[in-house]
Amino acid sequence: MKKKNILNLIKYYSDKNDVGFRNEAYEIAKDFDASGDYQLAEYIMALLSNANTFVPQMNEVETGFLEKVAINNEPLPLPEQIQQDVIGIINAINHRVGVNKFLFEGMPGTGKTETVKQIARILERELYIVDFSLIVDSKLGQTQKNISELFSEINNFSNPDAVIILFDEIDSIALDRTNSNDLREMGRATSAILKGLDNLDERIVIIATTNLYGHFDRALTRRFDSIISFDRYTKEDLVDIAEILLNDYLNKFKFAGRNIRLFKKIISLMNPLLMPGELKNIIKTSIAFSNPGEEYNYLKRIYQNITNNSELDVKTLNSQGLTVREIEILTGISKSQVARELKE
Repeated sequence: MKKKNILNLIKYYSDKNDVGFRNEAYEIAKDFDASGDYQLAEYIMALLSNANTFVPQMNEVETGFLEKVAINNEPLPLPEQIQQDVIGIINAINHRVGVNKFLFEGMPGTGKTETVKQIARILERELYIVDFSLIVDSKLGQTQKNISELFSEINNFSNPDAVIILFDEIDSIALDRTNSNDLREMGRATSAILKGLDNLDERIVIIATTNLYGHFDRALTRRFDSIISFDRYTKEDLVDIAEILLNDYLNKFKFAGRNIRLFKKIISLMNPLLMPGELKNIIKTSIAFSNPGEEYNYLKRIYQNITNNSELDVKTLNSQGLTVREIEILTGISKSQVARELKE
C-alpha cells in the first residue's frame, strides 16, 4: 500500500464519494493480496461486501447523461499533419501525467468524431458520449445543475483509466459568455463546464469537438491541454483519402470493377472540396445504389454527385481530361461513337 492510497481514501471519504472510496479500498486489497498478505486482503473485501462476496464495481452510467458508443474498425485516413497530432495525443494519454483534455475543431465531416472513436480503439478504452439533449433544461438553473451532476458522474467512474468521454459538438452548450446574443442561462452553463473541467480527475480523458471554434469563450479554450485543427486537408489529401475509402467499400461489393485512374480523375473535379465525411457517403451510396450488372455504374453515379451534373456530355467529359475509353465507361457509348462525336 502506498501513501497515495491513504490520501485517496481520505479524499473520497471527505467528499462522500462512496464509489471512489470502495474502489480505492479494493485496490489496497489487491495490493495486499499481491504481496502475500491474503488474510488481510480477504478481510478488507469482506468488510466492503458485508457478505464475503465482494465484487468490484464496473463502469456503469447512473444518471443517464452518458451513453456508451460502439467502436468499429473502419479505416480512418487522415492527412499526415493530423495523424502526427493524433499520435501525440495517444502518447500523452499513455504517459499518464495529467494531459487529458483535448479539443478537436474544424468543419463538419473532417473526421473529428471518428478520430475519437479510433483513439478509444487504439487505447482499448470504453468510449462514452455526453447526451446534451438531456442536460439542457428550460428551467432556470437546471442546466447548470445537470452539468454539475454530469461531472460528478464522470469523476465517479470505477475505472477512470479505462474510459474516454466525448463532448461531441460541445458548442451546443458552451459558447462565449460575453456574447450579448447568448442566453444568460447558457452563460452559466459554460461557467459550470469550466468548473467541471478544473475539478476533473486527471485519469479521465475528455475529448470535445466543435464546428464553431471562433465563438468559443477564451476561458474554455484555455482549459484544454491541446487544440487540434481538422481544417488541414489539401485537394491531394482528399483524393488519396477517397481512394482508400473506395478500396474499402469495393472489397464489400464484389460485382464492382476497379478503375482507380478514372476514379481519381473524377474526384479531382471536386469544386468546392468535399470533406471526408461527405466523400464517404457519396462513395458508399454510389456503390450501393449501382446496377450490379454494370461493374462501373458506381463511377457514373460518383461523377454525377461530384459535379452535380446528371447529363454526361461527351465533349464536356473530354474537356475534363477523360480519355475516349474512360468516356465509354461512364456513358456506355462505344469508343467509335465517342470518337465520331468528338470529331464533329
